[in-house]
Order: sequence, then C-alpha cells, then structure tokens
Amino acid sequence: MTEYQDDNDFNELLDEAESTAEKRPERPPVEQTIALLLEGVETTNAPLTYGLSGLSRTEMDSIAEVWVTIDSEYRARLVQSLVDVAETNADLDYTGIAYIALFDDADESVISAIEMLWESDSMDVMDRLIELANQHPSVNVRAAASGALGRFILQGELGGLDENQVLPALNTAYALWSDASQPAEVRRRALEAFSNSSDDRVNPAIRQAYRSDDERLQLGAVFAMGRSCDITWSDAVLKELKGDDPEFQYEAARAAGELLIEEAVPLLSEMALGRDVDIRDIAIWSLGEIGGREALRVLNTIADAARGRTDTDLLEAVEDAIASATLGGNDLFMMRFDD
Repeated sequence: MTEYQDDNDFNELLDEAESTAEKRPERPPVEQTIALLLEGVETTNAPLTYGLSGLSRTEMDSIAEVWVTIDSEYRARLVQSLVDVAETNADLDYTGIAYIALFDDADESVISAIEMLWESDSMDVMDRLIELANQHPSVNVRAAASGALGRFILQGELGGLDENQVLPALNTAYALWSDASQPAEVRRRALEAFSNSSDDRVNPAIRQAYRSDDERLQLGAVFAMGRSCDITWSDAVLKELKGDDPEFQYEAARAAGELLIEEAVPLLSEMALGRDVDIRDIAIWSLGEIGGREALRVLNTIADAARGRTDTDLLEAVEDAIASATLGGNDLFMMRFDD
C-alpha cells in the first residue's frame, strides 16, 4: 500500500475528484495510461493527455499506486505540462492527477498541483493547503500554498463559501504573515492571501509591509493594496506606477485596476503601448477594469494595431478589456455618437 492510500485526506480528495470528473469517450484504458507513465512519455502523446483527464476514483487509486515509483523529475515535468495543456483545452479535467500530486514528495509537482487547482473551492483542498503552508519543508511550496489560500478567503467574503468554513484559511494566512521568523516569500504570499478579507488587520499589515526594508514584502503590499478594495491606497499605487521598477509597476498596474483609479489611466495607457509584454497585458486589463472614454479610446487604438499585424493574442486581451470596460455603462456607445 502506498503512502497516498494510507492518507485519509488523500482518499477524501480522490472521492471528490471522482464526483466532478467528466468522462470522455476517447480516453484509453487506465492500464494503457499507466504503461505510458511508466515509459516516461511526454504529454505531447495524445493517449496520455486524454488518459489522465477525468479520472474515476478507481483509476486514481491505480495511478496513485504506481505514482511514487515514477521518476520524480518526470512527475514534476508532467504535472507542469498538464497545467499548460489545461489552459489551452478547457474540456480536459486534471483534478484527479492534481489531487495525487498534492501529496507528492517532489516540490515542483506540489506547486504545479496547487496551480492546477486554482479554481477549486473544496474544503479538503483548503485543509491540505493549510497543512502545506504550515508544515512543508520547502519554502517555495509553503509560499505557493499560502498564496492559494487567498481564493478561499475571497470566496468567504463574496458569499461563495461560508465565512466560518474559511476562517482557518484566514487565521493561517494572518499567522504566517505575523510570524517574523517565516521567510519573506512566505510572509508576502500570506499577506496577499489575507488581504482578500475585510478584516480590520488588513490595512495595518499592508502598511507595515510597505514600510519594511524587504522588497518582497513591499511588492506584496502593493498587490494587497488592490485586493483590499480600499481607495486610501490610491496615492501609493500611483507613486509606484510612476516609478521605474518593472516589478512594482506591474503590481501597481494590477492594483490600479482593482481599485478603479481613474487618475491612473494616462500612466496605464502609456504602459499599454510599451514593449514589456507582461506590463502591457496587465495595463490593458486594468484599463478595462477602470473603463471610461479615454481608456476605451486607448484600447480601441491598440485593437486596431493588433488587427493590422494579426496579433491574435493581443487582440483577444484587448477585446476582453473593452468588453469589461463597457459592462458597467454606455461609455463605448456614447463615444461612438460623440465622434
């Protein structure tokens, strides 16, 4: 019996994965999937790609039994590649393999599993993330797990989950942030997660992190400013937008969109026309969140340029932003008739 099958939490996760899995007629038998895993084939192999999707509980048990016998580097590479596959094909469901990887002894496998489960609202997943955040020997895993608690905290705020249910996640995030002995990256991600709440301790924590001497905590503070939904941070966000550090500009651009800072539109417009792809994309997103005539003018200009050079990825991002910008009113409609 493997270490996975001995774990009650793991078994609960497998039960849940089975209940949400979609069955696909083109999936090969699990025996073939296991054979491909043991051969170490890559996910460019279609039978493996489909064979790992929509696993039943019995299939997960079978794969879990051999999972620990597979080379750890291959496991890590495989799970990360499945993250990429799932991003391009929404029909594929790798929840089962992600639950298995949450108990992996390869750090990168666990981190990829956390990423793969970014939409999960399972209490069992939340409990496992708390365990990882508190106990895992790897700083990177603890940081990833700490940050992932933020989605549960946010769902508790929005009413998607009961506040009492997510209270352990909130308490864990705050405790990790408050523990000065924790590595800065863990504290940063814990602060980012904690900032998804309306807890009175959020703003003091952001202020402390922003005034600290550690750049990672400062970056976390700028991220948290946006998540706090508190416009009192507008001046700090605008200050970072005007700076020359790309990392701070990126986080400030995101925060400006979340806080709907209209004064940021000229700065974001300049970023949206820049060469740094990451900053460009987040600036475009932020302009869509803020909306208004000037934001829409810039977005339409970028859309025309993207069409001209057949940049489908950029065009898709801009069209999403334009759609977002027009959801709350008739700005685009009015702009067309005023021209």
